[in-house]
Amino acid sequence: MPENNTVFHIAHSTDVATLREQGTYRCESLDLEGFIHCCDRHQLQGVVSRYYNAVDNVHLLMIDVDRLDAALIHENTVGGSELFPHIYGPINANAVLQIIPFGLHSPERTGLFE
Repeated sequence: MPENNTVFHIAHSTDVATLREQGTYRCESLDLEGFIHCCDRHQLQGVVSRYYNAVDNVHLLMIDVDRLDAALIHENTVGGSELFPHIYGPINANAVLQIIPFGLHSPERTGLFE
């Protein structure tokens, strides 16, 4: 699959459990801000170092943007110039290609940056 059809989202384990049980993914930012924060592959290392450097109980969702039921918009909501993908609605389970354990000691966490 071409990389431009995939976005990434770092999800807390409790939200991943809900995705597995209910078939849709929601998180706090959807309720508070109206969208789910995502990133493109080239942005992933920066997102991890800024927001998840010391967070252990997370998973990485690989999302096929062509399968999303909700709208995806690349934008910067804080006034910077770098655009990030935001999903404006719950993520349907069939759009999630992979759920990867992404804790502090997961080999996948460093493997994606090599």
